[in-house]
Amino acid sequence: MYFQTLDDKKQCVGIYKEGKIYFDSMPEDLRRTWAFTGSIKDKEVQFAQIYANGKSLEEACPEEFKKELADSNKKFLACIKSFETSKIDPRDHCIFDMIPYRFLMQFCEIRDKVTRHVFENHEKPRNYELLSESYKLLHKIKYQQLNVNSADCRDLQLSSKSRKKVADLIQRRYVSYNLFGAATGRLTTHPKSFPILTVRKDFRRLLKPNNDWFLQLDYNSADVRTFINLAGQPQPDGDVHEWNAKNLFNGKYTREEAKVKFFAWLFNPDSNLVENKKYNRKTVLDKWYQNGEIFSPYKRKIKVEERKALSYLVQSTTNDRILDRAIEIDALLEGRKSYIAFFIHDEVAIDFAQEDKDLLPKIKEIFEYGGFKSNISVGRDYYNLREL
Repeated sequence: MYFQTLDDKKQCVGIYKEGKIYFDSMPEDLRRTWAFTGSIKDKEVQFAQIYANGKSLEEACPEEFKKELADSNKKFLACIKSFETSKIDPRDHCIFDMIPYRFLMQFCEIRDKVTRHVFENHEKPRNYELLSESYKLLHKIKYQQLNVNSADCRDLQLSSKSRKKVADLIQRRYVSYNLFGAATGRLTTHPKSFPILTVRKDFRRLLKPNNDWFLQLDYNSADVRTFINLAGQPQPDGDVHEWNAKNLFNGKYTREEAKVKFFAWLFNPDSNLVENKKYNRKTVLDKWYQNGEIFSPYKRKIKVEERKALSYLVQSTTNDRILDRAIEIDALLEGRKSYIAFFIHDEVAIDFAQEDKDLLPKIKEIFEYGGFKSNISVGRDYYNLREL
């Protein structure tokens, strides 16, 4: 039942099970492992790292195995360091072909022990299915090559500081997300990947599509629409903030003024500026916050103090909706040239091929499921986008 994989690229497959490593014929009854890798196709396989809420192997390791794990890691990291010295990129090679067999066995054995410990001592998360499918999608994104180049970006390199930044970004050819990096479930990125969530907006010009253009899917006022959905109210047609300016504030404020005032109320529990049937914080919290924990529509459970509960609920629900919709879009794109390139907060970016234009209506339908209106834009880089 328990097994470990020896690579995370589809073309390199080695399986450890019950004291033996298989490189050719694969053993049967593979059901539980530490983490997802590209070679795992069986949808029934479960991952201990998700049970452990994204903890690293070291963090999840019980005290009695820590020394064994430390010894294994020391040897393994020494091998990795030698690869770095030799300028061998593990993303481009099957590193397990270059590590001594006895080290592989030690590495797999301790990994297997920690995996068993986690499954035996942790409950399955209520939102396991969404986490598992998100985990797989983010893994796929990690192994897609970004097209990062400075063509037509001379003005971004006028100062030595900017030139240095551009040179650094050009070396970062992939996006690696951490599904468990924030308490609310919001995505974060790992240190060595392209900093897609934090990079200065004009530097997004460096990002070019590998296909014909970028397609950006972006909800119109995602957090506001999430709140409305949590309150069980119908979604307004058109722009939410324009609707609020007219119907909530009776036309006293411009769209931008209404937006500022609304958010000043939404996440400030002491504010009474807005309170009606559509926007009732108490109704939402009574339904989704109990005994110091939020329970979101996507089965995410987060322990949080009441003052922060609404903020956590809205942010986590918005994030999970984005992932849920992206997973369905990814399934639609299976076998096509177009693919999901990355996420930026509430946006989904698709590296889009012109030949897949027949899918545009269906992509929009999937993304807007439940009445969530969106803005769809396209561009030859990820800064100069025009709305369709």
